[in-house]
Amino acid sequence: MLIYGTKDLILTGYTDSDFQTDKDARKSTSGSVFTLNGGAVVWRSIKQSCIADSTMEAEYVAACETAKEAVWCDNSGAVVNMHLPITLYCDNSGAVANSREPRSHKRGKHTECKYHLIRKIVHRGNVVVTQISYEQNIADHFTKVVMAKVFESHLQSLGLRCLKTRTSGRLNGHIP
Repeated sequence: MLIYGTKDLILTGYTDSDFQTDKDARKSTSGSVFTLNGGAVVWRSIKQSCIADSTMEAEYVAACETAKEAVWCDNSGAVVNMHLPITLYCDNSGAVANSREPRSHKRGKHTECKYHLIRKIVHRGNVVVTQISYEQNIADHFTKVVMAKVFESHLQSLGLRCLKTRTSGRLNGHIP
């Protein structure tokens, strides 16, 4: 194995969700991406299996699924010398706070128990859930439409870039 860059490999996760954009089923969409030393290695956008009652709950469900993916990346052994804990960025302060809480509150009684697994993952020290502004959340475009400048900025943060034709300067739709 040949490794370029720093001694430790730094896996960083970003998570986001929309809130009930599927108006018929009332389902939200989770989006996540992991970067390894600045390049995207794992990403996904998927409709949530539950119906979230609030934006915080939709973000919490997305964060839990992303935290489970982080643990899988750690346990798979595919990345050696990985720096732990894995930082997981979320742009919802309620979801970040809820992931650190050792017990449920009255307002969260309806949340399925399987989504509280994130609390155990955080408590074990596998993942640190940290708040990030929505402008800097590079998982944003996996859940909603974003402006072209934001999209290009997020592509750059993912280690990707858009190719522009020399004649028109327009995007030709290819991503290397």
